[in-house]
Formats: sequence, C-alpha cells, structure tokens
Amino acid sequence: MSDALRWLAVPMAWLAAWLTTRACCHPASRLYFLDHPNDRSLHSQPIPRTGGVGVMVGSLVGVGLTAASGWLPANVLLAFGGAGVLALLGLLDDRHTLPARLRFLVQVLVAGGFLYGAGFSLDWVTGALLLVSLVWLANLYNFMDGSDGLAGGMALFGFSAYAVAAYLGGRFGLALASAAVAAGAAGFLLFNFHPARIFMGDVGSVPLGFLAGSLGLVGWGGGAWPLWFPLLVFAPFVLDASVTLLRRALRGEKVWQAHRSHYYQRMVRMGLGHRGTALRAYALMLGTGISAVLILPSGFSLQCITLTMWAIVFLVVGVWIDRRWRRFNAAETTKS
Repeated sequence: MSDALRWLAVPMAWLAAWLTTRACCHPASRLYFLDHPNDRSLHSQPIPRTGGVGVMVGSLVGVGLTAASGWLPANVLLAFGGAGVLALLGLLDDRHTLPARLRFLVQVLVAGGFLYGAGFSLDWVTGALLLVSLVWLANLYNFMDGSDGLAGGMALFGFSAYAVAAYLGGRFGLALASAAVAAGAAGFLLFNFHPARIFMGDVGSVPLGFLAGSLGLVGWGGGAWPLWFPLLVFAPFVLDASVTLLRRALRGEKVWQAHRSHYYQRMVRMGLGHRGTALRAYALMLGTGISAVLILPSGFSLQCITLTMWAIVFLVVGVWIDRRWRRFNAAETTKS
C-alpha cells in the first residue's frame, strides 16, 4: 500500500489543487475574497485572490500521502508545517488585512522554529543569516505575485528542479514533496495564466517563498546540493525583488509600501502584457532550473563559470529593461 501512496502523491496533489482552485473561483464559495484594483495594480477588474488555497491544499495532500508511505523526512515535514501556519496567516490577511508587525513576527517565529527543529548545526551568525534569508524569501515571493501566471510558474519550474535534483541525489522523500508542490502549482496555474480567473494571494505566495528557502536548506543539509543551487533555481524572483528593494531603499522610499517598479511590472506596463511577460519569465526559470541541475555533478570551476554567465545574463536583461523603461516614461510624459 505504501508504494501505491508514493505513486499517487503527485497526481493527487495536482487534482486536489485543481478542484480546490476551481471551487475558490466560484462566487458562492466562502473563500471568494475579491482583490479590488487600485492605482498600483496591474489588473482592472475585481478578481478573487485565494488561489493559493488550492496550491497549498494540493501540496499538503501530496505531502500527506508521501508521509503515509513512510518516505517523508522529519525536517521536510517541519517545513510544510511552517508553511501551513503561514498559509493560515496569509488567508486571514487576505480576508482582514492583518497588521504588518504581526505578520512579520509570525514569519520570524516560523522560520526560527524550522531552523531550530530541523537539526542543522549552525553557529549564531549563520543561523541569523539563514533566519533573515527565510523571512526575506517568504516576503519576496509575495512581492513577485503581481502578474498573471508569474508566481505559479516560478513554483512549477522551481520545485520541479528541486524534485529532479533530490531524486538524482537519492533524497526520494524530498523529491516527492517538491514534486507535490510543483503539481499543486500546476493545478492552480490553469486558472491563473492570462487572463487570470483567480490570483494566488498571501495564502499561497508567502508559504511558497518559505518552502523555496526551507526545502532548499533541507537539500543542502542532506547533501543533495550546495547553497548556490536554490539561489540559482529561484534567481528570476530573488534578483528582481532584491534589486528592486535595494534601489527603492537607496532612493529613500518606503520599501514596505505597494508599488509598480518591479522589473516584471514594468515589462507588463511597457506593452509585453501579462502573457508576454510570463512567457519570457518562464524561459529564464526553465533555463536557470535546467542549468542548475545539469552542473550539480560538475566540478567547482564549471559551476563558477555557469553562475558567472547567468549573472551576466541577468545584468544584460536588467539593463535592457531599465533603458526601455526610461524611453517609455519619456514617451508617456510627452503624451501628457
């Protein structure tokens, strides 16, 4: 029976995510919370924002079947427990708009609890850096959830890369758990690709960011991959959010306030639209994921060369978007 559960984990995760997301799209659902557009939004019509419920339900169904089969490591289970807490917090925030300080406090407690309970041997400095990184990943994923198909696509490609790398490294429980998250994202993405019928919301984006970091650390601690691997896999999100935050901070802006200055937001506004932006982002996500998996067994020199090449690619893409954005703003100013 346990073998059957392992085979069922991924398809059942997809099915549970698809059914749950479909239900959340219906106006009669109790989870039909509308996201009303404002001057910082990229959409013009009210759209439900609880699609992340489907992602998390699907992921947890897949993880539950994996646990029942006896293949789930304790630290992976702990990561999903923390993600479940953040999902509940996000659902409350999507419904009632919780204070930022409360959300931040819970995120710190969840990240700290995971690092404490996962069995990593860390000194205080490393532990503090990883704590900050986990909280940042949870929030940056939320920041990047603002265009149709983008956050769901990153989860599909990113956790698929985790699954493949973990499987090749003999970490089958981690592989199945990661595949379950990817399957959950795929079930949701059918309703979120442009034109989106539903958004992910905090209930999905924050726990997905946390899982990207916590499962990345589980793989690192278990010897499945080095620390650069999760950073390269999720580089399209990590770099966009981090560079944007740094630039806003240097300009003296309030970095915690909503805005439309992310690279992906500018791409949408410059005429590529949601579909064009998502497809271009998918190409980057697929490229970073495949290359990260391919160079895992390679020597240190090839890994450094590959990381350097990707750094150049992202630098070129960023400069190109910056230049086009300046021309676009100049044209808009002339029109007005």
